[in-house]
Amino acid sequence: MRILVVEDEATLRRQLVQAIAAAGHTVEEAADGEQAHYLGDVESFDAAVLDLGLPGMDGLTVLRHWRSVGRGMPVLILTARSAWHEKVAGIDAGADDYLAKPFHMEELLARLRALLRRAGAHTSAEWRCGPILLDTRQARVLVDGMPLTLTSHEFKLLSLLMQRKGQVLSRTELSEHIYPQDGDRDSNTIEVFVGRLRKKLPPGLIETVRGMGYRLVEAPAA
Repeated sequence: MRILVVEDEATLRRQLVQAIAAAGHTVEEAADGEQAHYLGDVESFDAAVLDLGLPGMDGLTVLRHWRSVGRGMPVLILTARSAWHEKVAGIDAGADDYLAKPFHMEELLARLRALLRRAGAHTSAEWRCGPILLDTRQARVLVDGMPLTLTSHEFKLLSLLMQRKGQVLSRTELSEHIYPQDGDRDSNTIEVFVGRLRKKLPPGLIETVRGMGYRLVEAPAA
C-alpha cells in the first residue's frame, strides 16, 4: 500500500517512514502542510498519517482540503496528548482515527492496518486468495502453508493485487504504488516483477488482461 506520512519533526518522521516501509508499504513523506496539501492533490494514497501541529498550513486545514476535494483515503492524525480539542476537531474534519504523542510505533502500525482493512474488503490482518496467505502484521507470505521469499517490490506488488483481488490493475497504477514519488517510475518494469512473482506462485493466479493490466484470481481459469 502507498502511505503518506506528514510530520514536521525530522527524527519522528524518519522513524515513521522506516517503520511503515519495513511493514511492506511504499511511503511518501512531507515536512509541512503546504507539501502535504500538494501531494494530496497530485498523488494517490491508500492512507495518510497526519500530524496536526504543522508549520505554515496546519494539519486540520490540510485534512479539510483533502476531504473537500474528495480525497477519501483513511487518515490517522497525530496530536499532543493534552490537546483533546484537537482530537475532536480532527474527527469532525474527517479523520478516521487519532493517536496521542508520545506513542508506541507498534500501536501506530496496528491502527494503520485496521484503517487499511476497513477501507478495503479485508476484515482480518491475514489476507487470503486461493492458496496464498499474506500476513500484514508480519509482512510475510505463505503458499499452501509454506513460507514464500519475496523481494520488497514483489511483496508490495502482491499486497496490492491481494488488496484488490479480482480487479484489473494497470501497469501504471501498480508502478505508482511500488515506487515513491521521486523514484524512477517505469511501468515497463512491472512486467518484470509480475514475471518473477508468477514463477514463485502457483500457475494461473495472476491473469493478464490484454491492453488493461493484471488481476489476481482465487483459482486459474479452466
